[in-house]
Amino acid sequence: KEEYRNFVDGSLFSRVFKTYSVMHTNQTVDFVQQKHGQWTHCNHSQMGMMEAIMSLDQLVDESDPDVDFPNSFHAFQTAEGIRKEHPDKDWFQLVGLIHDVGKILALWDEPQWAVVGDTFPVGCKFQDSIVFRDSTFQDNPDEKNPKYKTEYGIYEPNCGLDKVLMSWGHDEYLYRVMKFNNCAIPEEGLYMIRFHSFYPWHSHGDYTHLCNDKDLQMLPWVKEFNKFDLYTKTTDLPNVDELRPYYQSLIDKYCPGVQQW
Repeated sequence: KEEYRNFVDGSLFSRVFKTYSVMHTNQTVDFVQQKHGQWTHCNHSQMGMMEAIMSLDQLVDESDPDVDFPNSFHAFQTAEGIRKEHPDKDWFQLVGLIHDVGKILALWDEPQWAVVGDTFPVGCKFQDSIVFRDSTFQDNPDEKNPKYKTEYGIYEPNCGLDKVLMSWGHDEYLYRVMKFNNCAIPEEGLYMIRFHSFYPWHSHGDYTHLCNDKDLQMLPWVKEFNKFDLYTKTTDLPNVDELRPYYQSLIDKYCPGVQQW
């Protein structure tokens, strides 16, 4: 397990560091608000969920130090890991399958630094647990804005993560798509989708001063999901053709038909 999330060295280090450097320079309050205006109306495309998943055959995540194969395989790896340990929770298995589908933004000409990688709040102090915190934020305009440099920044104590602007990426985008299309995944699953990349929160315990009671109740679910998101990444790739019929049945149950993206 210690080999995962190696942000110190390794064969993919330069690619990963470059992605985060550009991300941490450009993810600002203004940028995030602009992306909300651009993408959360879900008027860009129409497609079914399985089509969206399989489109990730074309994507290798440039922020991921662990894998160098298409994201679609990771979707089925995560889902199968959850299915093995939680056979009674089909919605949880589906979340494993679809959690990264928001990365489809990278196939629609969004740069990867605005799609992939760990997420963090904007509009308040950048905490030390953010990846490459010491070396990549020096050119971020919000780092120089006194309004955004305090512990709470533009937020109220315990305002709840729903009121916090997160750095823009695939987590928030897919969450908005799920809500827009009235998908029937329970709240625990929506939290997993929305915050699975928020490592400073679910893995380092930061930003709890912004959380309300609901966030803290959902945190164990996000932590449980993270085990499968992270530790199912292997080069032993699943047989997608064999697995598709089962997962299509889950899609038909929770996210049927064609979605607006």
